[in-house]
Amino acid sequence: MVRNVASLVLAAVLALPVGAVPAHADGRIPEVIGGKVATAGRFPWAVRLSMGCGGTLTAPRVVLTAGHCVGKTGPNRKITVTAGAPDLKSKKAIAVKSVEVFRSPDFVTETSGDDWAVVRLERALDLPTLDLVPDGSRDEGTFTVMGWGQTRETALRQERRLHYADVPTIADEECAKAFHKVGVDLVRDESICAGRHGVDTCQGDSGGPMVRRDRGGKWVQVGIVSWGLGCARDGYFGVYTQVSKFREAILAATRKLS
Repeated sequence: MVRNVASLVLAAVLALPVGAVPAHADGRIPEVIGGKVATAGRFPWAVRLSMGCGGTLTAPRVVLTAGHCVGKTGPNRKITVTAGAPDLKSKKAIAVKSVEVFRSPDFVTETSGDDWAVVRLERALDLPTLDLVPDGSRDEGTFTVMGWGQTRETALRQERRLHYADVPTIADEECAKAFHKVGVDLVRDESICAGRHGVDTCQGDSGGPMVRRDRGGKWVQVGIVSWGLGCARDGYFGVYTQVSKFREAILAATRKLS
């Protein structure tokens, strides 16, 4: 259910063959993020974490990601962050180790909300950083999501190149009703649901950003890839941590680790 490994919350549901909950009447699982491959420099603040998650450089030495991607708050030198290139095998890609993690103190599981964390790197990176959406922003509309995860639910590997797609938001009521059918209560005031027919984030995209342009044309982060039921299944949508809800807490944690 999480977008880097199957969730225990829906283990029984996800244990069913994919064909038991088909994305289409013919049982075909469409590509999700695979519609577009990011070119060099398009999303320079997007980074890849070695456990199979995404993230964003929100300060020269700090990465924002999902809480379920990392361990508890404290020293952590186990994560390798790849930055500076959409192709993970590019000669321009930079690899840097983590030194510390701060995870939301209220995080329990991805479906219970508070799914965010920041990671301090061993050194600052000379790369562009991504601002968080300003206070009072309306988190509705069409946003851009991205990641190096699977481009099909049944794929056996994740991608070496960054993929991105545009997805419209879905009303909380509609989203909550869908997940209620499988026994999961959506935390409405901390989540953004988004997706469209055949387009979604998938396993390996957890922690990556949902972004939009501000009035000045600059990218800002609106959400964090959190969880979903499969990938691009009709009637179910991707769920993203609502950054505006945690903006001040994220900024405070970022300043502490910068």
